[in-house]
Amino acid sequence: MRTATASSGPTPLPAGFRAHAGAAGLREEGDDVVVVVNDGPSPASSAVFTRSRFAGPSVVLSRENAVGGRARGVVVVAKNANVATGEQGMADAREVLEHAAAAVGAAPGEMLIASTGVIGRRYPMPLLRAHLDSVAGAAFDADAVALAGAMMTTDTRPKTATADMTTTTGGTARVVGIAKGVGMVEPDMATMIAVVFTDAAVTPGALDTAFRGAVDATFNCLSVDTDTSTSDTAIALASGVAGPVDDVELRRALEAVCLDLTLQLARDGEGATKLLTVKVTGARDRAQAKRVAKTILNSPLVKTAVHGADPNWGRVAMAIGKCQDDTDIDPERVRIVFGDLETYPAFPGDAELERLTEIMRADEVTIAVDLGVEGGGVEGGVADGACTVYGCDLSREYISINADYTT
Repeated sequence: MRTATASSGPTPLPAGFRAHAGAAGLREEGDDVVVVVNDGPSPASSAVFTRSRFAGPSVVLSRENAVGGRARGVVVVAKNANVATGEQGMADAREVLEHAAAAVGAAPGEMLIASTGVIGRRYPMPLLRAHLDSVAGAAFDADAVALAGAMMTTDTRPKTATADMTTTTGGTARVVGIAKGVGMVEPDMATMIAVVFTDAAVTPGALDTAFRGAVDATFNCLSVDTDTSTSDTAIALASGVAGPVDDVELRRALEAVCLDLTLQLARDGEGATKLLTVKVTGARDRAQAKRVAKTILNSPLVKTAVHGADPNWGRVAMAIGKCQDDTDIDPERVRIVFGDLETYPAFPGDAELERLTEIMRADEVTIAVDLGVEGGGVEGGVADGACTVYGCDLSREYISINADYTT
């Protein structure tokens, strides 16, 4: 897989994009509104969203405007999700889209909207109207780091990633991604909020196929706390300035950027002190592998053991056992490994448990499970379903953050 780079300094967007990050006053200090427009010669877009039954107006409107794959821009509002706000909340979201579109010279139907923050509170429309009406005369010179910073809620740092692609004519196209979200994270068809920009020339269909594949392999394999947001949104925008790229090259670059952002989100999970990766192989199919991996990753007992470096490896066996409907999982064929130390069926002694404690004290902990499910088309063979998921430990700080979130 192509490797993406997390940005450590100013990170310009790819050619064809103009962006604004500004402070409307939704948070006590700092930027809280993002507006980006695509001025490229052949704009294309793709977007995926939460499947929550309580999806907010931003998701509902963006779903409508994303049809056709020709969206030209996005407006992001931080600190307020505008969810569960009734008909007035929908009207407010439409008005925000209209003001943002007017500021960049686009039609409202060409813009997408994303929101993040507290549920059950309407947008402070006087603040948003005043700010968005002033955007038309503002400098659209924000870089990716500024945009990522303006989207944050309880994030501790902005999250950006970049990758390059080679065009079919031998030139270079760029991919730049931004993301936010460290709590209420169990993506379902998207992630918290992520926007990926590229100056490659691609058709909406090719972009949609590549982006959905990248999202499924990365953001949809992430979990911090098992809770699916009402506002999850992931967007890809292409300007076409750099020229065409091969479909395989596009998928690799998008997946590299999305994976880098996924790992950053996992490491910055609310109260997190460790990155936790769970790899499951030998499953009946990828769906089973993902189901088992997420069950392990989301277990509070596994997460707290990882946090405290408690060598209680049996909690992983417990988590696998919760998948009662997967009757083809035979405990006698399962193998559990922490780092490079097998804990089942090896049954570690005192020396191995001490080593396991050291493995779990690391900043990154990897748990590998081979289910050994029979299959693969050969009698006595093993199935090859596999999936890797990403998350973090569970600390007291997570409780503190979420117990006091609105107060």
